[in-house]
Amino acid sequence: MTTTPPLQVLPAPRSGPVGIPLPTHAQGREERLRTTAPYVQDALAVDFTTARDEADDAPRPTRACDLPDPRDWSAHIAQGLVEVMHGVRPPSQVMRWTTPEVYAVVARRGSRAARRRAVRGSAHRTRVIRVHVCEPAPEVVEASVVLVDGGRVRALALRLTARDRRWVVEALQVG
Repeated sequence: MTTTPPLQVLPAPRSGPVGIPLPTHAQGREERLRTTAPYVQDALAVDFTTARDEADDAPRPTRACDLPDPRDWSAHIAQGLVEVMHGVRPPSQVMRWTTPEVYAVVARRGSRAARRRAVRGSAHRTRVIRVHVCEPAPEVVEASVVLVDGGRVRALALRLTARDRRWVVEALQVG
């Protein structure tokens, strides 16, 4: 008959990195600021010493040549804006591509149209027919978009500005 050796209990191995001791309250505030540890276990890795006063979400200048073709982009955003104004598409989908003023107008028209459509129950497809583009200034594009909206032919005028590595609709006129 064979006997098995008794079980030996070993301590569990450390699974995380060794922590750096934090300064105590006995140390002065100035000393704590001077001796900031580069890593503290279980702390969020954010360095506030390099923070700037200006907002990080402030518009950054962008060159127009680094952005997509304004003609194609104008057709796509015009299609999306008209669908939002008809209540077919949620306004949040165009928020990133519009200024707050344009977004407010488009969202308001879209909510009214969605309520009307809920009563009537009709929806129609919008198609872009033609896009004309001109560049009146660097990083600014003005586009006129002709589209078929149900049985009507309509025009949209857009002013696009190169901002934050994308085209942003700064002005919108619906005809």
